[in-house]
Amino acid sequence: MIRSVAAHELPALLELVEAAYRGDAARRGWTHEANLLDGRRTSLAALRASFDDPRQCILVAAEGDTMLGTITAIDKGCGVGGLGMLAVLPDRQTSGLGRRLLAAAESHAAQHFAARTIEMTVIKQRPELIDYYMRRGYRRTGAEEPFPHGDERFGIPLSAELVFVVLARDLPAETSTSPGAG
Repeated sequence: MIRSVAAHELPALLELVEAAYRGDAARRGWTHEANLLDGRRTSLAALRASFDDPRQCILVAAEGDTMLGTITAIDKGCGVGGLGMLAVLPDRQTSGLGRRLLAAAESHAAQHFAARTIEMTVIKQRPELIDYYMRRGYRRTGAEEPFPHGDERFGIPLSAELVFVVLARDLPAETSTSPGAG
């Protein structure tokens, strides 16, 4: 089931995100950043700030008490939504859960933030992940954003070359009228 995260679940959410993005556990999956970044992917304080921000909604996929995946829908204003921190446990990364989380976040952004377009940033040096999103209708906008080098809240880059590319897609009209993600 995909639903909004509860405040008391933020510590478990932090463990999920770290397991999906960093360290040896993440290397079991295909979407990790362990070869590009060291250190933490996020912090409890950053998750709390996202949770408390009315322009963001953290969605989680769970089976019972076990969190399997997460994504954040963001209201960027003017009909533009954003997506962030898609994370799926490494042993579930080929189950279609990422695709379902992506669809739920897009639907949430359309329904709750009146988004007609959705954007995200992806590290340019992750071509397999960029390709994943392009297969789901995203396109390169041509825009790039600098990686926050020196800000350890985002991890410790193993290369000075890291940069974000901006991907976007228009949301289909039916997304804004489909039932909520729950």
